[in-house]
Amino acid sequence: MDFIDEKIEEYAFNHTSYEGDLLKRLEEETYEKLEIPQMTTGRIEARLLKLLARLVSAKRILEIGTFAGYSALSMAEALPEEGELVTCEEDPVAIGFARKYFDLSTNGKKITQMEGPALESLESIKGPFDMAFIDADKENYGNYYEAILPMIRSGGLIAVDNVLWSGRVLDPQEKSDKAIHQFNERVINDERVESVLLTVRDGLNCIIKN
Repeated sequence: MDFIDEKIEEYAFNHTSYEGDLLKRLEEETYEKLEIPQMTTGRIEARLLKLLARLVSAKRILEIGTFAGYSALSMAEALPEEGELVTCEEDPVAIGFARKYFDLSTNGKKITQMEGPALESLESIKGPFDMAFIDADKENYGNYYEAILPMIRSGGLIAVDNVLWSGRVLDPQEKSDKAIHQFNERVINDERVESVLLTVRDGLNCIIKN
């Protein structure tokens, strides 16, 4: 994910609003206790997700891939008191870890956790949603996108993480590389949406439904 000079990245981090003590503690414990801790969203991207949720006046958000719960709690901050965020995760360790922090947060009551494979969970989830965030197994990105798009209201947003995949989309070799490249190609050629692929962290594709 080394797309930007380290000093510029640090400058951007230091000039992005503080995420709060609870999320800071969540991130620190993620690195202490969970495998692949770099999967956590982090300040810059999570504050961007919160900002995007505010811009679309989100009342309902759908998330694929909870992991430690950092992104879910960040987006939940933007929801009104009666708002709802539905997040899907199949790793029981991550589910338990995230639940602990949801319980500690005043925004945790807005979050509903769905346990099990996301494609199965999506069959029982009903829209409409104002926003969705996809950050799960890369080979299913296309499947998640097609399942979620009908649930998103017109003018709603889908944000998709890791769409630059450490630059491997430029010369895709592995199955995951090819899946992400194919997903990006699908989106840019989809007349149902408009999109901007941002070089934030490992790439964030922001997709507005027409």
